[in-house]
Amino acid sequence: MGDFNGAKAMLVHDGKLLTYLRDDKPSIPFPAFWDLPGGGREGEESPLDCVTREIHEEFGLTIEGARLTGRPFPSHQQSGAVSWFFTARLRTLEIAAIRLGDEGQEWRMMPIAEFVDHPRAVAHFRALVAEAAGGFRD
Repeated sequence: MGDFNGAKAMLVHDGKLLTYLRDDKPSIPFPAFWDLPGGGREGEESPLDCVTREIHEEFGLTIEGARLTGRPFPSHQQSGAVSWFFTARLRTLEIAAIRLGDEGQEWRMMPIAEFVDHPRAVAHFRALVAEAAGGFRD
């Protein structure tokens, strides 16, 4: 995968997306901002392996890879590298099973429009969500 360095997911149900409020630590990027599931690559894992691992670690969910559609985008963490942005629909039972892992202050199913306009949502993900939102008209 070359210079791939991480993956994020837009997980949607009924016009809302799974978000979490990042920890409020000055040592991390975007402290106390609303973010999407995902994170950095570990070892030689693929983008799909990265995003499914992160979703499981952060929310306790196992999303089958066949349900996720992804594309690369320029990384905001590493110049010249790419990250991956995946989308999928969540099932009602999956939302009921969400358990916040050891990162983040809280999670929330946030209306897509609210995330896109939220002043404390990670800006480059706001743009990606706005672009992808048309595929999730219920």
